[in-house]
Order: sequence, then C-alpha cells, then structure tokens
Amino acid sequence: MTGTYSQSLVIFSLLVAILASYTALDMAGRLASTEGRVARWWLAGGAAAMGLGIWSMHFVGMLAFHLPIPVGYDLGITLYSLAASVGASAYALWLVSRPQLPWSRLMAGAVLMGLGIACMHYLGMAAMRMEPGIEYHPLWFGASLLIAIVAAGAALWIAFRLRTEQRHPTLLRGVASLVMGLAIVGMHYTGMAAASFPAGSVCGAVYANGLDTKWLAVLVIVTTLGTLGIALIASLFDRQMRTRTGLLAESLAQANEKLLRAALHDPLTQLPNRMLLQDRIEQTIEKAKRRNFSFAVMFCDLDGFKAINDAYGHQLGDKLLIQVSQRVNALLRAHDTFARLGGDEFVIVFQLDVPEDAAVVAERIIACVAEPFEIDTLELQVTASLGIALYPTDATTERELMAHADAAMYHTKESGRNGYTFFTESMHVSANRQLKLLQELRRALQRDEMVLHYQPKFRADGGGVIGAEALVRWQHPGLGLLGPDTFIPIAERSGLILPLGDWVLDQACAQLRQWHDAGHTAWSMAVNLSPLQFSSTTLLDTVKLTLERHGLAPQHLTLEVTETTAMQDVEASLQILHGLTAMGVKISIDDFGTGYSSLLYLKRMPATELKIDRAFVRDLEDNAEDAAIVSSIVALGRSLQLQIVAEGVETAGQRAYLNELGCDLLQGYHLGKPVDAEAFLRNAA
Repeated sequence: MTGTYSQSLVIFSLLVAILASYTALDMAGRLASTEGRVARWWLAGGAAAMGLGIWSMHFVGMLAFHLPIPVGYDLGITLYSLAASVGASAYALWLVSRPQLPWSRLMAGAVLMGLGIACMHYLGMAAMRMEPGIEYHPLWFGASLLIAIVAAGAALWIAFRLRTEQRHPTLLRGVASLVMGLAIVGMHYTGMAAASFPAGSVCGAVYANGLDTKWLAVLVIVTTLGTLGIALIASLFDRQMRTRTGLLAESLAQANEKLLRAALHDPLTQLPNRMLLQDRIEQTIEKAKRRNFSFAVMFCDLDGFKAINDAYGHQLGDKLLIQVSQRVNALLRAHDTFARLGGDEFVIVFQLDVPEDAAVVAERIIACVAEPFEIDTLELQVTASLGIALYPTDATTERELMAHADAAMYHTKESGRNGYTFFTESMHVSANRQLKLLQELRRALQRDEMVLHYQPKFRADGGGVIGAEALVRWQHPGLGLLGPDTFIPIAERSGLILPLGDWVLDQACAQLRQWHDAGHTAWSMAVNLSPLQFSSTTLLDTVKLTLERHGLAPQHLTLEVTETTAMQDVEASLQILHGLTAMGVKISIDDFGTGYSSLLYLKRMPATELKIDRAFVRDLEDNAEDAAIVSSIVALGRSLQLQIVAEGVETAGQRAYLNELGCDLLQGYHLGKPVDAEAFLRNAA
C-alpha cells in the first residue's frame, strides 16, 4: 500500500521545525545567562516549547502523508511520543547550559538526544496501530537513527556556541535554525521512507476511537504555534528587560565611577586628593615592606602664588595651578603619585633606588616650576619650596611621613624658599613643639592666659599720647610671656584666630572704656584684624555689639587691616570696609608699601589712615631708597586726605626725619614699648 504527501503540509512541517529550532537556540541563550530558580523555570518552559515544536513537526509531517484508508492516532501512545520529545529537549537544554561541553559529553548527549527524537518519531508511527504492523527497511531505519544522532549533535554544538554570542545573534541563530530544521525534517522523512505498509492494512486507532486526523491537525497547529509564540514573546520580553537592565547597570556604573573619581580627585587639576593620597601612601608602604625598597614623600608649596592670586584674581590663579600640575606631572613616571592637597600645596610620592634620587627629582621640579608661565597674555613666575621625607629612614607610617615632609618644606620656606630640604630630627622636635603649642593654645583662652599690652601712639609734632594699639601676648604657664610671632601663625592655620580676635577686640574696648571713665576721653584704640577675621560674615555684628556692650563711640575705634588682606578680594573688602565706616569705625591700612595695592582700588577704599611698615623706617636715615619710598607714601596719603602713621620708630633721628617728611602719628620703642594697661596709664601721665 503506497501513500502520498501534501506539499503544503511538508513545507509547513519544515517551517515548524525551523521555528522550533530558533526557539530552542534562544532558550539556550536565556538559560546560560540565568541561575537558581529562574534558570529552572527557563529550563522547564524551554523544554516544553522545544519538545512540543519537534513533536508538532513530526505530526504535521504525518498529517502530510496520505494513505488510501482512514487514519487515526491512539491518544496514549501519542502522549508518550510527546513526553519523549519534551524529555529529549530538556536534556539538550540542560546539557548546553553547562559551563563546558567537552567532546565526550557532546557525543554522549548527541546519542541520547538522537535516540530520544527517534523514539518520539517511531512512537508516533506506532500510535496509528496499523494491522498488520508497519514494516521498516533496515538501511533506511538505520539511516534515520544516524541522521537523528548527527542532527542532535549538530544542534547541541550550535546551541552551545551561540548561547553567549553578542555579535549579530539574531542572524546567526536564524541561519543555525535553518540548518537544524532541515536536519530534523530530514530525519523524519528518512524514517517515513523506511516505513512500509502491507497491502490490505487497516488503522486500528480508527476503530479504537483514536484521534481523528482533522482534529489532531487543528490541535497540533494551534497548540504548537501558541506555545512557540508565547515562548518567543517571553524570551524577547526578557531580552528587552535584560537590555534595559544592562543599560541601567552600565549607567549606574558610570555614575558611580564619576562619583568615586570626584570623591578621590581634585576637581581643578584632576590630581588625586588628600583621601586618595593617603591610600596610595599606605599601599606603597605595604609594597615597600614586601619588596624591600624605599620611597620619598615630597611636599611642594608654590612661592609667590598668593600674590598672583590676589593681584589677578582666582580664575587666573586656577589656570596657573593647572599649568603647574601639568608641567610637574610630565616629569614623573606613570607609577608615581602626584596629588594636590588644596590651595598651592602638592605632594609627590615616588620610589627610590638611592636617597640621592630624591634630590635629582627635587632639582628638576624646582627648575621646571621656575620657568615663566604664559597665561592670558601675562608672563607669570612662581617658585617651589620642597620638603622631603624618606621611607623607612625618616618614618614608617603615612601620618609621620606627611608630617615630616611638611616640616621640611616649612624649613625651606624659612631658609629663603625656592629650594628643597631633607627632613632631620631637629625639624621633628620643632614640629612636635608646634603641635604642643596648638593644643595648649586651644585651652589658653579658657584659662585666661591671654593678655593685652598697649603701645602708645604719639603725634609726630611732639604732642602727647593720642591712643594705643592693642597687642596680644600669651602668658604661658611654662614658657613665660610669648610674643605674637610665636603663636599667631599657629592660630591662623588652625582657625583659632577667630575666637582669639574676638577676645582681643572685646578686651581692648573694655580697657578703652576704663580709660575714658578715668578722664582720657580723647584716646582711641587700634586693633589688628587677621585675614580670617576680616573675611568673617559676623565681623560687622561683632564690632557693633562690642561697641554697644562697652558704651563706646565708634570713632574711637580704629581697625587695622593689612594691605595684602584688603587686596585679596577687592570687591568683598570694599563692602566690608564701607559697612565698618558707615558704623563710624575708622580704618587703617597696615603694612602699607609691602603689598600689591592698585592706586585705583586704594582710592575707593574708605580708609582714614595709612600705616607705613617698619621695614621702610628701620634704615630711613641711611638708605635713600627707603627715604624716597616713605616720602612718596606720605605724599600719596596727603593727596587722598589720609592720616599717615609710621611704626617701628626706634631712634630720635627717625622721629625727626618722619616729622619733617610730614607724618601725622608715630609709634615705636623709642616713644614707648608695649606694656600692660596699668603701666601704660602710668607712663602716659
């Protein structure tokens, strides 16, 4: 008995096989990229979709085969064939989801999966329950088994290779699906060619209430397309979610990287900041211990940067810092660390073969920084002061290395700048002394250890005392009376200058109130303002409240601001100075002649007096240049209608000379040394 084939159903069976193959490859990719419970769900769903697709292709191929007798299928055996297909698919998906697929496992898997597919096919044939039974040609039967095994092996290998493919995955899976679909269809129709139906055969399933072929066709097509469609839609949805999740994760990773870089790098120069520098030094220490090498920590501070920043503004100063960092960085090796602590302070960490290498690097840095910088048509020049501490010679911890390099750098500053200094133990003693003084200074105000001395101010024409300048001293319990040069720099670096400055202002006004009550109502009091105090947002309120608390008229208080401080931020300084003068307080520009004043800005400043720095007064009698400078300052002050005060007057000749030049007020050791309030009042009488 001979059967025929429906060409449309044969083509449809090929399409089903290709679709099932594509679904299987896609599921293999999903399964390989998941784990745990999610992986098990993908395995179950993938096995069902793939198994149903292969089984459906088989029965569509069976439906394409027409016999000249009624044909049906036994439901139980049909379900067994479906179970065989799903089982083989589950095994295949599990196999390709493994991290590795050696050839031995591939061959074993190909045999098992091929036999599973062949079992499904021949169970499907048996579901017809032909009487007499179907006869199979041995060669064609063997060929079908061989094709099933080879097709299974090819499918496993392709699925394993393509599961994580990133380049053109859809195109590659489409081509692979076509190859796999042709192999599966080839196995089916080879198995059909092996079947022989004896003349007079009848289909027993028809008479045993088996499934009618029409209903089976509808069931197979609808179920298969639905299952494969749902599987592909779920896979595509999962892919989209993974893509979005991947983009979000990448975006978050980039944002996190930017935040991390911002947290560990200086925003201006992009160099490592203090936090990252600390970590780098600690890592270098650990490496040095393991590999037994030495390295240097070099502190670098720019000389003259503040003057440029004050004169030309912060924007140009920032450009200068960027160029300095680029120039120095070009001298260093890739594994060296170059960091910016803030302002004009930098730190360099580099490995040494011999200690002399640090001196070579220092000299190269000094030379490159000293070369002029051209910024915005300006030629600017700064120098570098360096301090060097060596590991393990000078210190073995990050904190000690930084402290020692810092101490060595300050020693370079004190020795004339534009050079380098290696740390020595004597500097360590000095650094410890500074630290101890800082700790004691924090407690000095609470313990009433700070005192004020007052230096009298006289009229240059020989008149009497017109007032005093309040000068702070520290009555240290162990070191005795300390002058401001000992502790004021420490107070400024630590921020203690703010409460100390407020205390000086309050005590000076309280003392002036006592003198006024004693009958010296014409006397005035001069108080120095530190840069931090001058820029404080609470300065105006502090001055106002202090004057009100002691019942003083504002015109009896003179606040001295250094020329450099006033020029640091001209517009902000003008606003503060106008606020003070509007209150009635007098303003004195201290240390005039040592800064970088612009005559235009000086004219705008609401000052009442200029104070000539003692550096010009000291050699006034013997130095024609100093005499010319003082004469020019006096002439400038006269043109601006300002009082001229000369400080540091130590001889009668200086006093006479300054009076002749036209100074209004004088103060100095020749006229009166700073003394306590009681002695001041006694001397003035």
